[in-house]
Amino acid sequence: MQAYSLVAYNTATASKNRIHDDAVARQLGFRGGLVPGVDVYAYLTHPPAEAWGRAWLERGTISARFVQPVYDGTRTDVMPVGDGALEVRDEAGAVCARATAGLPPTAPALPDPTAWPDVPQTSYPPPAAPEVLVPGTALGLEPHRFHAARAQEYLADVRETLPLYRDESVAHPGWLLRDANYVLSANVQLGPWIHVESTVQHHALVRDCDLVSARALVTAEWERKGHRFVTLDVLHLANHRPVARTSHTAIYRPRGS
Repeated sequence: MQAYSLVAYNTATASKNRIHDDAVARQLGFRGGLVPGVDVYAYLTHPPAEAWGRAWLERGTISARFVQPVYDGTRTDVMPVGDGALEVRDEAGAVCARATAGLPPTAPALPDPTAWPDVPQTSYPPPAAPEVLVPGTALGLEPHRFHAARAQEYLADVRETLPLYRDESVAHPGWLLRDANYVLSANVQLGPWIHVESTVQHHALVRDCDLVSARALVTAEWERKGHRFVTLDVLHLANHRPVARTSHTAIYRPRGS
């Protein structure tokens, strides 16, 4: 894998998640609004997608942990550090995220969608709380279509330069991972919250005009150092077939919020 450099861009300044707003983020002790973790994840996918191409989007893996913020307008380097390991470093050389990517020699078995209850996205989300995010709770997301022509703006926002996505008219893995955020934020009311970690197994491509949806199960909810965390097991589907599975962890209620 090859190193990759870009200037980070905060795509979420108008998001309901005010952790991306400068004023709110500063109140919580940050320098400014955080670049979304799903976009830092998108940066991390560039080297494996460049190295392994379409095969990585069809059966590849990546496990990413976000250890400190990436800020808008800063030079950001994605550095291979051996054996599939990657680091995101800011312009001062500090490590902001770590990941490990891989390409299995054969495709893994597809998950059985019936293991995730097919529940609708809730119409009246309750406030996020331990009694709401009980392990075993099922969450759903309203289906939506992937349109390759409209994806050009997303690719520009995450500073993606690989021709793969345009040439093949397939979804970027960072675009797909956003649904792991949305399946949480669509079903509970959140204040400022922080994406912490994602582990993804790809199973198939998402192609132009595919109908995309997500099903999730809460697998853990806990408190640590005043923060409340949740982990979701998310099944991503396109035209009702599995295309990826994500273990997705977030601080849904930061200390002091």
